[in-house]
Amino acid sequence: MPAKVNAETCTGCETCIESCPSEAIVMEDDKAVVKPEDCVDCAVCVDECPVEAISME
Repeated sequence: MPAKVNAETCTGCETCIESCPSEAIVMEDDKAVVKPEDCVDCAVCVDECPVEAISME
């Protein structure tokens, strides 16, 4: 199951984009958005997000 970003918590710091090995995260309206078709469920972004806005559901 792909990672999911909580838009209310996301600060738009782009740390997750830099850490994603599959380039599955993009910015939309200054918030991170995971492209589910590209996410490989590695959870690296979950560990790297400084505000804990990303989870694996």
